[in-house]
Amino acid sequence: MTSERTDELYRLLLSKGYPEDLCREIAYKYMNTDYTATRMIGYLYRVSAPRAEDVVDEMLAILSDREAIIQKKEMEHAQSVVNDIYRNGL
Repeated sequence: MTSERTDELYRLLLSKGYPEDLCREIAYKYMNTDYTATRMIGYLYRVSAPRAEDVVDEMLAILSDREAIIQKKEMEHAQSVVNDIYRNGL
């Protein structure tokens, strides 16, 4: 099941002339959340004619940012649990 944003990203990549297999890989394998698809769509609208290498580089940067956000949220949750244990004991 794909989101509308992912489908939109796939169609946008195709319209810019990238190979179909690359478009499918980017949209449905890597940029398959609304967050990542929306960021990539924004990039494609800001940059007029990026090379395929630039699109892949941006994809990797978006995925790296997403992973950093996830890790930050996990660390914040863990710290919250530790703080609760300090305050209230086990």
